[in-house]
Parts: sequence; C-alpha cells; structure tokens
Amino acid sequence: MVKRIFDFSCALVGIIILSPLFPIIGFFVKKSSKGPIIFKQKRVGLNGKSFIIYKFRTMCLTQENESTISVKGDSRVTREGKMLRRYKIDELPALLNVLKGEMSLVGPRPDVPGYADKLNGEDRKVLKLRPGITGPASLKYANEESILATVKNPKKYNDEVIFPDKVKINLNYYYNNSFLGDLKIIINTIFRTNF
Repeated sequence: MVKRIFDFSCALVGIIILSPLFPIIGFFVKKSSKGPIIFKQKRVGLNGKSFIIYKFRTMCLTQENESTISVKGDSRVTREGKMLRRYKIDELPALLNVLKGEMSLVGPRPDVPGYADKLNGEDRKVLKLRPGITGPASLKYANEESILATVKNPKKYNDEVIFPDKVKINLNYYYNNSFLGDLKIIINTIFRTNF
C-alpha cells in the first residue's frame, strides 16, 4: 500500500511538473516521421494480465512492430528517437500507466506477450510484481542496445543470455525488494549510475 501511494503521488507530481515539456517532445516526434506521437503496445503486467504501455514514439511507424529487439544503430529509430531513448525521455508517458495502477516506478520491465510464457516454476513469481518503469535489471542493462549490436544474432543472444539473466535479477528483487531499495534504484536511474 505504501509503495502504491508513493508511486501514485510521484507519477502525479511528475506529470504535472513535466507536462509543459510534452508538447515540445510531441513536436519533435511528429517532425521525425509520420505517425502518432504516442506509441502503444501490449505488455504483460501484474499476475500476467495484459495492458497497453504508453511511450513517445521513437521509430518509423511502418517499422516499429517488426521486431521487439532493438540494437544500437537500428535503422528503424529516428534521429529524434535516438535522443529520446538515450535519456529515457520516451518512457515519460508510462507515468500514466503508473497512475492507472498498471505499473510501478520500480519493478521488472513488462515484457511483450510471448516472453512471459517462457517463465516456468519459481520464475513465474516475477509476474506477482507490478512491472516498473525502471528496476535492477534495467540498470544493469541500461546499455542493452549497445551489447546486442556487438553480437552476431541479437535475438538469440537476448533470448538465451540477457532474458534469463533479467529473470534471475527480477526474482532476486521479488524476494528482497524494499522501499529504501526502490529509492536507491530511482536515484541511480536518474543519475545514470550502477546499482
């Protein structure tokens, strides 16, 4: 309950403070390529329930849903989108998901349908957590696109190496999360430091 109140309060304050920037960001998104300002995608959330996540669009509209794996230098990402992704500005609309109770500020990143189906046994406990805008796995793999750009088969490497490691990290978070720990993750996310 404390975490939910904290999430709701911070998301509301964040939206109020940052709202003057949204039209400016929207202008650059529209300028980058044709398509909507907000990108919507189905994700798997708390208890395996699907929801729609909101982000500022960073890819060309016709290519955005071609693959869920993105690497550094991906031609689908617009020039403006690269900047939004670099500073995680594209994630700001997800504060609406936090307000709605679909996400938390801190938790496992919500996967697209298909990846949650790969969770078996104890690993499925991570679905009992409200997905987050940031989390310990997000901090470890803050440079995930750069990592994937160095391997021959990015999807295979993601599926066989990164995804299992994220599950392990998220399971550890499931057993050991705390309010103070969440604050530390938020601070490290803002200042782009290691957790």
